[in-house]
Amino acid sequence: MSAPFVQAVLAGHSSLGLAFAALIYLVCFSGTVAVLVHDFERWETPVVAPVEAAGPDTAVATARSFLSGHPATEHIFISLPDINSPRTRVYAELHDGEILEGFAGTDGTWPGPAQTPWSAFMLGLHIDLHLPHAVGSFVVGMTGVALLSLLISGLLSHPRIFRDAFHIRLGGTKRLQEADLHNRAGIWALPFHIVIALTGALLGLTTLIAGTLALAFFKGDVEQTYALFFPPALEDDTTPAPIPDLEAILADAAARAPGAELRMLRLDHPGETGQSVHVTMGYADKLAFGDSYIYDGNGALFHSEQVSESSLGTRILQTIGPYHFGWFAGWISKIAYILLGAALTWVTSTGVAIWTARRRSKGHPAPVTERLWAATVWSQPFAYALSALTALVWPGPDPLLVWAIATGLCLGLTVPFGPVALSAGLRVASAVLLTALPLAHVLRHGAGYADPMAWVINAGLLAGAALIALSLAWRAAPARQSSMA
Repeated sequence: MSAPFVQAVLAGHSSLGLAFAALIYLVCFSGTVAVLVHDFERWETPVVAPVEAAGPDTAVATARSFLSGHPATEHIFISLPDINSPRTRVYAELHDGEILEGFAGTDGTWPGPAQTPWSAFMLGLHIDLHLPHAVGSFVVGMTGVALLSLLISGLLSHPRIFRDAFHIRLGGTKRLQEADLHNRAGIWALPFHIVIALTGALLGLTTLIAGTLALAFFKGDVEQTYALFFPPALEDDTTPAPIPDLEAILADAAARAPGAELRMLRLDHPGETGQSVHVTMGYADKLAFGDSYIYDGNGALFHSEQVSESSLGTRILQTIGPYHFGWFAGWISKIAYILLGAALTWVTSTGVAIWTARRRSKGHPAPVTERLWAATVWSQPFAYALSALTALVWPGPDPLLVWAIATGLCLGLTVPFGPVALSAGLRVASAVLLTALPLAHVLRHGAGYADPMAWVINAGLLAGAALIALSLAWRAAPARQSSMA
């Protein structure tokens, strides 16, 4: 590649990175934490014991327990424990639009909605930034497109990046060291970065893609587009009717899918003549959702779809979510995604730092950008930790409001403080808050957790505090050495 081409691509890489830097960083940071959303839900509700095993009997008992207390239910989803979470999860929408979410007991009883406000805030921030869903998911999807473009332009602007994949200039200037680490972290985990950016873009731009297909093939009728991917619905009839025999339905589904296990039981319009029962039977060796069976109000099979007979496109669509969040191999994939997600977040943060350092070395510093970027990067560990601590000790305020105030406060500190002081101060504050979280958790819930995951998360929070403290010490070491020289 010619030098002018490389310079042009590098300029475009820098411009695109600066334009989307804050959004990309926020999406990458929130996505890394969201990998553990099921585990943080368990941390927020440590009194709920994990379920050793659950099957059709548990699903039926859960459905009956919930519907006995909420007969005016529009939809109810019952997801059985899996490799991601050892809990029977319930999600229901009532006739009045109220949403109820929680976890059934080991015997299938419904104890009431679970209080997991911080987990819901954290996942929502990654999915749609808590904006109206269509708008927020579009913004997140475009952020994924920008990230994918940055990965490609980063490769094209560094012709020797593969050749120098294991070459790092240590002992030189801080800017050159960070540039080398930025490039190496980008290339070492390139397949992961591409998968995350591509799947994130597809998930976020679903509405836009569906609308485009509707305009191209169905004269703008979006419902026909969605009909390509979703099963047909029964005719709506609100006349009261008894719930069909769920045991017989689940036994029939199991007979039709030998070797599969029940993953989800869904009831639409239960107690009405137009009700339907959806059964999903999953396979341990497949990422796709599994075989789907739909029964009418009389318990007769209305529609079925086997994953082995579905199109390649359908199977790809069903695996986008697990591949994007790392929810497919238990803790093996979760730990890998946390480490790789942290690397991608770090690559994003150092990209802007390298740009500002390059400008400063050329005699054209950008002090405002330096301050804003330091506040942006270190505001998120601080804001996340503060919102989690507030939700733990004072459940009243919305975690989103606490996060927004904390983030705004950090940005406001760019007026009196420089980037070095901001970075150091916010790191110290973040480490202190992360250390306080496990202590506050034990004080509120006691040490006799029914779910041992609470101890795992507490240990992880302390490890995060230690890593931030180490990063502060690592940053301070060169300054001390310089002052002693």
